[in-house]
Amino acid sequence: MEISAKYNPEGIEQRWYNEWMEQKLFSSIPDNRPSYTVVMPPPNVTGILHMGHMLNNTIQDILVRRSRMLGYNACWVPGTDHASIATENKVVQQLKEQGISKDDISRKEFLNHAFDWKNKYGNIILDQLKKLGCSCDWERTRFTMEPDLSDAVIDSFIDLHDKGFIYYGTRMINWDPVGKTALSDEEVNHEEQQAQLYYINYPLSEGNESIQIATTRPETIMGDTAICVHPTDDRYKHLIGKSCLVPLVNRPIPIIADDYIDIEFGTGALKVTPAHDFNDYEIGKRHKLASIDCFNDDGTLSEAAQIFIGEDRFKARKLVVSELDKLGSLIKTEQIVNKVGKSERTKAVVEPRLSAQWFMDMKKFMDEHPESLSDVMNDKIQFHPAKFKNTYRHWLENIKDWCISRQLWWGHRIPAWYTPEGTPIIARTAEEALQKSNNSEWTISDLKQDEDVLDTWFSSWLWPISVFDGFKSEGQKELDYYYPTSDLVTAPDIIFFWVARMVMAGHAFKKQIPFNNVYFTGIVRDKDRRKMSKSLGNSPDPIHLMEKFGTDGVRMGLMLSAPAGNDILFDEALCEQGRNFCNKLWNSFRLIKGLEISEVQDVFSKNHSSQVHQWMYHKLSKTIDRINAHFDEFRISDALMELYKLTRDDFSGWYLEMIKPTYGQPIYTKDLDQVIQMFDQILKLLHPFMPFITEELWHGLGNRNGEYINQQSWPTQKPIDAAIDQNVFNLVSEIRAKRNENGISPKVPAFISLNVNDNSIYETTEGIILKLANASISENQKECTLFKTLVGTDEVIISFEDFVKEIDTESNQKEIKRLQGFLFGIEKKLSNEKFMANAKPEIIANEQKKKEDTLRKIERLQNQS
Repeated sequence: MEISAKYNPEGIEQRWYNEWMEQKLFSSIPDNRPSYTVVMPPPNVTGILHMGHMLNNTIQDILVRRSRMLGYNACWVPGTDHASIATENKVVQQLKEQGISKDDISRKEFLNHAFDWKNKYGNIILDQLKKLGCSCDWERTRFTMEPDLSDAVIDSFIDLHDKGFIYYGTRMINWDPVGKTALSDEEVNHEEQQAQLYYINYPLSEGNESIQIATTRPETIMGDTAICVHPTDDRYKHLIGKSCLVPLVNRPIPIIADDYIDIEFGTGALKVTPAHDFNDYEIGKRHKLASIDCFNDDGTLSEAAQIFIGEDRFKARKLVVSELDKLGSLIKTEQIVNKVGKSERTKAVVEPRLSAQWFMDMKKFMDEHPESLSDVMNDKIQFHPAKFKNTYRHWLENIKDWCISRQLWWGHRIPAWYTPEGTPIIARTAEEALQKSNNSEWTISDLKQDEDVLDTWFSSWLWPISVFDGFKSEGQKELDYYYPTSDLVTAPDIIFFWVARMVMAGHAFKKQIPFNNVYFTGIVRDKDRRKMSKSLGNSPDPIHLMEKFGTDGVRMGLMLSAPAGNDILFDEALCEQGRNFCNKLWNSFRLIKGLEISEVQDVFSKNHSSQVHQWMYHKLSKTIDRINAHFDEFRISDALMELYKLTRDDFSGWYLEMIKPTYGQPIYTKDLDQVIQMFDQILKLLHPFMPFITEELWHGLGNRNGEYINQQSWPTQKPIDAAIDQNVFNLVSEIRAKRNENGISPKVPAFISLNVNDNSIYETTEGIILKLANASISENQKECTLFKTLVGTDEVIISFEDFVKEIDTESNQKEIKRLQGFLFGIEKKLSNEKFMANAKPEIIANEQKKKEDTLRKIERLQNQS
């Protein structure tokens, strides 16, 4: 067959993926095999593939493909999330570009536009995941707002409400003025930024005294309803119980005392604005203060502010400061650093706001389902790495009620129907609500459904159950087979949003854990440790990377730098390394396929081929054991590195060099059979990591009769002795190193004499040493330079035919002196009890290796002198 000189993934990847899809290789239906189930963290319909998606889904694909080869009925369920806030913003923006305002159309019209947008753009990321090679059961693709999954969301809301976990109430919430919706605490990111601290004078209502406060938010002073001081603060004791005037609006407010106040911050006096600060709200409740909301939904000043009505809050801040300065009420300003909450989706600065919303009582839920925490802490659900258990525990032990309503149209509309009296009735339909009302005078038109939708995560937390229609009786058979799912791969930043809530939902609705293992990926950063983002311009386009380096090259490059739970320092050089490894595989394939065969065994094959094959099987056996152990501990990056070394160093670097015939000569047919069998096993081991090139090469090795590599069994290999001692390869490396150091051609014969305890190690492999290093074992060294060296603990003298090296004794002595100084520093460190007691074992081992290497270098130089 005609084999190109270099591996060209273009065309090969698409051809194989199309064939896998046509043959339905990724399809799963329940059968007698044990199941292995993974549900894809559903990307937003607004999303396009980024490096985080690529990492997460590559890991999932590796786990799923390997599980198929281990004999499991592997089911990987893909899907997308409707992403309420992000999608609604996209649609609103699109309508704006068309000259249409959301306020000017009906809810139904808006939803039609939203579904049109979703149908056009919502599957882009799934198509991109196919290019990545993801072996999902695409026929099972789900969407969180499809009818069956929507029914599951509504049913679960009704069930939790009936059990007393969901309630409607007025509380302080996080408000997104851009999205115009409430947010949960987990949807707010707190970022440090430079800010101004304004010192403002509040005159007392009577007399000439005043009290100063310090605030970063002067635009809210119109909502102040008290000034609060600490009851033990001697500066203000005489003012407690008196009143002062709010600047600009001249409204009298009381001066009160509360232990919450930090005497050291600012002036020790706090303006209390219950409508615009969580802590102020709590103070207001304790002291029965009024609450004045001086903002509109969009963050502009409301009529309650009395001044600057309609101005944006940040412009209003400047206007208020300017006015205070004119009145002489602004004492001074200070530059400080504080944390500001921002919407995770819109990036808008979040406003604390008193609002009537739907909540889930999470503390009550945890009281009834404590296993949501204990199952993780006792490793019934295992976290990889385990360090995230403490993060999980801290959140659940300090859990707050979940605000689950959102002031949006795109999403699952809350199944609450309000009567003419304003009482909500929880029901699936208006007809059902009317029946529940027990009022014969009302009609359906008298009931008004709640305008809000549920938090996106209220559907996502049901995902492992709902994708199998587990809330319907007809889905029970599939749920019994596939649930609990096996492994979840996700990012640690949604451990609260999603992971914890899925565990809770599993117990609430199925009384089971939702998965057995959670693998937390790290954050993909650039080589300068900066988080990848569009604004920094440091986030490469995954599609471009795959086109440039090939999908397998990118997958490999990404996984080589992806230890579980630790940040990934991504560099395109890693993809280049992956592409080079693909070429290494390709070249090995070309070598194997290019060999002529013979039925006659040559001398080397007769004497050594069994040793060579046995050594390679030994290496394969050891590597399989280590790979399996790594997978058991979810050290997937380490498993790939083992394979990388086996393939590059042992198979290509040593095995093929030993077994291939002299140039132009044929290979013994049974030796070639062994080589092909070995390469076959390596391709199977590599397949989960590099699906495309392994399929291509595996088919190239022989007629597969309509089978595919992912249908084959995961390789096993019984333990077997090495047959060739490692010192043989170390000796060959030493001889090659001496040639390189001294510019000696590989064609020049080398001679070695040994001072060892066991000559048989070398004598039984003399033909191998001759083939690899053009070196013979000889006690009679010629009149030429002798290179004395240690191979392990074996003393070896190497010489090359007719080669005499001029020794620079003076330079040698200088180098020996330098090395002795370096050795002194290492020995001093290793004799330091404090260092030995506190240093990590790998650091100590590294220092000991440096000592051994330095001693070896000194000995070599001394022997040359």
